[in-house]
Amino acid sequence: MSAQAPTAPIASVTASAYTIPTDEPEGDGTFAWDSTTIVVVQAEAAGTTGLGYTYGPSALVGLISDLLGPTVRGRDAFAVPACAEAMARALRNVGQAGAGAYAASAVDCALWDLAARLADLPLHQLLGAARDEVPVYGSGGFTTYTYERLTEQLTGWVLGEHIPRAKIKIGQDRGTDEERDIERMLIAREAIGPDAELFVDANGAYTPKQAVRVAQAAREAGFTWFEEPVSSENLTGLRFVRESIAADVAAGEYGTRLVDFERLCASGAVDCLQADVTRCGGITGWLRAAAVAAAHGVGFSGHCAPAISAAPAAAAPTLRHLEWFHDHVRLEGMLFDGTLDPEGGTISPSTERPGNGLTFRSADAEPYRVA
Repeated sequence: MSAQAPTAPIASVTASAYTIPTDEPEGDGTFAWDSTTIVVVQAEAAGTTGLGYTYGPSALVGLISDLLGPTVRGRDAFAVPACAEAMARALRNVGQAGAGAYAASAVDCALWDLAARLADLPLHQLLGAARDEVPVYGSGGFTTYTYERLTEQLTGWVLGEHIPRAKIKIGQDRGTDEERDIERMLIAREAIGPDAELFVDANGAYTPKQAVRVAQAAREAGFTWFEEPVSSENLTGLRFVRESIAADVAAGEYGTRLVDFERLCASGAVDCLQADVTRCGGITGWLRAAAVAAAHGVGFSGHCAPAISAAPAAAAPTLRHLEWFHDHVRLEGMLFDGTLDPEGGTISPSTERPGNGLTFRSADAEPYRVA
């Protein structure tokens, strides 16, 4: 008679929100902000707690506490895909995309972490590790930065931490200041030197032909990655840009359903598909998005939230890299123990700590609590 698989009923799911001011005003081509809200989820079973989170409005706390938590409570903590399906069904009339997906992502990440801790395994090993090291790229370069601040940040990554790739924001004021965009790209190239890769991100600020004109005018910057040159909803426009420039075109960070990623890939809109584990249905959805990219033969890259993305990134066979986003790196370092070091351009999930390796410092977070 075969041994029975272990089970552990989920006893509770709790959520709380914290708003952290940025270290200085931040902005991109289509948005500006001076604070970031993180919604932290803790799932408990058999005296063990798993940790997940998303970046979104504090209203997500109610959605998690009132709908998603009760949906997964009592289910087997090791049956995370079943929990993901139950949450999707519970969100049918609320909305499975957008905020609903953000909330479900945080719970899903917490449940995967819980399962790994119950199994006393590092999360990337439970998921099935494909690599020991995850390549990262420095990301920030906000449009609100002075040229001096931009240069300081870029040299810190490339010369200080030896990260051989860095990204800046362009698309100033919804694409209305092309001259400054081009100048900043040239300054960025000068700052990082000839050997590091330069990435740019317009956050959907340009029209398709405008994006091509800017790319051509900034050829001397030698950038190899153009993220969201136009809105990620404009598949025809993305494909036009992709077919018109040498740099790889990337999009997908706002995807919340598997069909979003399938459409981006099937339409020929991207050279590299992005997914955000805190938005796309958590680790369950993130690994499925990675499989969609692999099936279409396009690259795959992790968007933001590096502390919680490290383990699934290590489990994605075709991963290109993970975004080392300044805003999230700073916030995660303030709230969690167990964050990773990007020295040399990679991060390595811990093999010594179970789960995602993170510990929430609730006392440090409490002054910032908003829900």
